[in-house]
Amino acid sequence: MAFGTQDEPDEVMNEINMTPLVDVMLVLLIIFIITVPVMKHAVNVDLPRATNQVQDVKPQTIRLSVDATGSYYWNESRVEDASLPEMLQAEAAKNPQPDLHIRGDKDVRYERVAQAMAAAQRAGIKKIGFITEPKN
Repeated sequence: MAFGTQDEPDEVMNEINMTPLVDVMLVLLIIFIITVPVMKHAVNVDLPRATNQVQDVKPQTIRLSVDATGSYYWNESRVEDASLPEMLQAEAAKNPQPDLHIRGDKDVRYERVAQAMAAAQRAGIKKIGFITEPKN
């Protein structure tokens, strides 16, 4: 059961089939016809103006030192234990909030440094760092 006869030779088709190309072009034409009116109807919005100047506002750094006897020093000035939380709360309310650098003597009890850290945390200080000496 053959579809063609044996006598007909297979002919090679030398022409380009234009039907798929025309279909693609019609689809693209329809897409452009639909999208062009949408792009022309824009909503006018009054956008805010921005400057590209860098604001170089560096927060202040507070040095809280604890000496070997357990006394606190706020930027090299002696501070009583009772006034330390009030000073930390005043600094935490500032914008931008200053960095707190804690320097603890190697002979001081860890409890005194932990008390300073806890007071800073309760006050709301977000950036706390420790200052150490490099080992020679």
